[in-house]
Amino acid sequence: MPWFKMMLHALKIFILFSGFTLLFYFAIMWVNQEYESYHRYQKPKGAAVKVSAESPEQPAWVQRLLLFYLDGE
Repeated sequence: MPWFKMMLHALKIFILFSGFTLLFYFAIMWVNQEYESYHRYQKPKGAAVKVSAESPEQPAWVQRLLLFYLDGE
């Protein structure tokens, strides 16, 4: 009968693993559904200021290349 207890223990572990896997799956699906209708790129409200404006003086391509080499990227 020890094999019966071992099989029962293995069945309990399998049921726990499957249950927690399903719980995690449905939690991820719920989070996905919550953020599916979230508009990331909508226009800001209020007095927002655009911060990615171009500078009036664009450096020449040689200066940009030197800056690229100096930064080591």
